[in-house]
Amino acid sequence: MADDNSNRRLTRRNALRIAGAAGAASLAGCGGSDGGDGSSGDGSSGDGSDGSSGDGSSDGGSTDSGTQYSTLEVAHWWGEGDGLEAIQSVMDAFKEQHPDVPFDENLIAGGAGENLQANIRTRVQNGNHPSTWQAWPGNNLLPFTDANLLKDIGDSVWSENSMEDAYLQGVKDAAQPAGNYVTVPLNIHRINNLFYNVEVVEDAGVDPASLETPSDLVDAMATVNDAGYTGMAHQTGSPWSSFQMFATVLLGETDAETYSAIFVDGEVDANSDALESAVETTQSYLDYIPSDAGSISWTEANNQVINGEAAFLHQGDWAAGTYLTNDLTYGEEWDHVTFPGTVGYYALNMDSFPYPVNNPSPEATTLWCQFVGTTEAQEIFNPKKGSIPPRTDVNTDPFNDFSKDQIEDFQNSEAQPPSVAHGLAAPPAVKSSLESAISSLNSGAAPADVVSQISGAY
Repeated sequence: MADDNSNRRLTRRNALRIAGAAGAASLAGCGGSDGGDGSSGDGSSGDGSDGSSGDGSSDGGSTDSGTQYSTLEVAHWWGEGDGLEAIQSVMDAFKEQHPDVPFDENLIAGGAGENLQANIRTRVQNGNHPSTWQAWPGNNLLPFTDANLLKDIGDSVWSENSMEDAYLQGVKDAAQPAGNYVTVPLNIHRINNLFYNVEVVEDAGVDPASLETPSDLVDAMATVNDAGYTGMAHQTGSPWSSFQMFATVLLGETDAETYSAIFVDGEVDANSDALESAVETTQSYLDYIPSDAGSISWTEANNQVINGEAAFLHQGDWAAGTYLTNDLTYGEEWDHVTFPGTVGYYALNMDSFPYPVNNPSPEATTLWCQFVGTTEAQEIFNPKKGSIPPRTDVNTDPFNDFSKDQIEDFQNSEAQPPSVAHGLAAPPAVKSSLESAISSLNSGAAPADVVSQISGAY
């Protein structure tokens, strides 16, 4: 996609490609009542002019150019709790640095991000999309890049603030799904965590640090079950929890290269044996989950870990917030290990802010994207959100001990595979079909049949 895509007008044909290809958003990740971590203006398509041409300032600092900026509309779905406080703190800091940029916070909460995704699809169709919006990066953005609707911001944004030097390769790959930078990640949630209640595992005689493979966890849960506890706190009412568990099991039984070959490149048939094994292992986990797993949320399942009824929880690092808010002591009452078999990997779930072409406020949007990529913005946002910064040069003092451990793991990781359950590894239409396959997994379908459905998704 050439840089002159910024001068393309949003055609109805391209808009319809977005509306048709974007599909349904995931029920997991960074928002919503049961979407993973618990948590309007109308713009103008116009000619992209806000008083001057180009992408805007190359400086991420205060604005003193005298430019008359068009309104910067930033849409997001963080409607409550830590996410809302975190993003509003970032917005406040931006407005303090750039008081001459008119700012419109457009909160579209609910549906674990689906409401915002649907809103964006409609507004793209109508040619009045916002300046930027909260979006999962990676292949989630392929419908937009395929339609040439996201601008290359390598020079205008990623060349500033030492960004390229400060991001690890997995994050940079997700920011350039079509080969050039089109979005700026703000945060990272890790997927391959295994949390546990310390007292329960000690009483059962299980050492989580000794678990080396996903199959080892089956034996550990059987031991926990024999001791009178639930092995794995888990919900199956919506597919995303089992989806991320299955993907993590696959990562643990294979490696990052095989994982990416399957979920990013769609090489399913060549890896059918590995996929069937991962389905079998994941289904064996389901023998040790709550009896009401189909009717509870992940937070309700996690209450069993908090209350000492269950031993383990596989979940994104947002689960740590529930332990902290319940005043449980990290390392003494609750703890975690890297999911068995995935040591050295940091499975990524991220939020980012893309730069659409034909932008209603190009210079202001450039300033926003530059700011999102700074250490300042990421040090403001992530301690409040319970996530970690994608930059590796942040000050870790504001973070709790758990997050500091996660930051250390991230910075020392050998690979950062993108989450498929949360939209980074596969385009929306593929991901939606994969969720149907995971529903079959939950229902006990034969592994070969589940793999056949996975193959059909691509």
